[in-house]
Amino acid sequence: MKTVLVTGSSGLIGSECVTHFESRGWQVLGIDNNMRKSFFGQDGDTSWNLQRIKKLCRSFEHFDLDIRDRNAMLKFFEDKKPDFTIHCAAQPSHDLAASRPFDDFDVNAVGTLNILESSRRFSPESPLCYMSTNKVYGDTPNRLKLKELESRWDYADPRDYDGIAEDMSIDNSLHSIFGASKVAADVMVQEYGRYFSMPTACYRGGCLTGPAHSAAELHGFLAYLIKCVKEGRKYRVFGYKGKQVRDNIHSHDVCRAFEEFYEKPRCGEAYNLGGGRANSVSMLESIRMAEELAGKKLDWEYLEQNRKGDHICYISNLGKLQEHYPNWKITRSIGDIFSEIHAGMS
Repeated sequence: MKTVLVTGSSGLIGSECVTHFESRGWQVLGIDNNMRKSFFGQDGDTSWNLQRIKKLCRSFEHFDLDIRDRNAMLKFFEDKKPDFTIHCAAQPSHDLAASRPFDDFDVNAVGTLNILESSRRFSPESPLCYMSTNKVYGDTPNRLKLKELESRWDYADPRDYDGIAEDMSIDNSLHSIFGASKVAADVMVQEYGRYFSMPTACYRGGCLTGPAHSAAELHGFLAYLIKCVKEGRKYRVFGYKGKQVRDNIHSHDVCRAFEEFYEKPRCGEAYNLGGGRANSVSMLESIRMAEELAGKKLDWEYLEQNRKGDHICYISNLGKLQEHYPNWKITRSIGDIFSEIHAGMS
């Protein structure tokens, strides 16, 4: 039986990978210490999700380990030698990183190095997928010419219609502390692929979402928005007239991208991964969709100040990923995503 290691296995993408690969006959090993609860409080607690996947998956084994613990990671890889590694564990908040920079860098950058070096020493031929972020581009996307529409910002130049591609520079931009730590990890994943000829890939995620999200205000906007509508919580919109745009991708489609890479691995690749143009939605449009699903109005307020370094309009160009892996495609529409998250909270 093939073995896959999933770090951050109680989180959104990690737990989706656990159930996905277990259903395909894999032995699944999960590393997660629920640090998300420390980052985001009770809203971020993933213990409920761990219990859910333990009940669902007979061949899943959970390890309460910290990826910052270098010796623990080395020993784990020496003992287990996974056939495939999916690295999702992270400090994922743009905003939180500034108040906890040591934790942010130690988890995102140092933790990733620990995983990479452990893999190189004990399972160097095993493919490794790293869940990166579109924040590696910093605020460079905001330099693209935009046009203001009734409910969203959009690209003014027709050449940008399909979104942002991997050749956008990551230099000379404001990343946020979170973005900088993810850049360090992203580049290291590529370097281990290119320098050591290891099968590695970075996936620069847009808005990753789904019903397994332990969403909080500082991370997981779509699931948190729907939670606020359903529970009558007050929601805050930060700047850009509420017309900021994100492309949303369901966690299942993220897992499928990883699966395709395992079947045909490459060395040191980077892919933009989001919902693309078809799954793009603005904040104002998201509020309207959530209200229609819940059958009630959202209590929300608008704050003029945007989050520092935040993107105004971000749509992932999926061309490179689809060229390299033509069997991969988006299977969940934006409407499907909203409905599934809403139903999961009932």
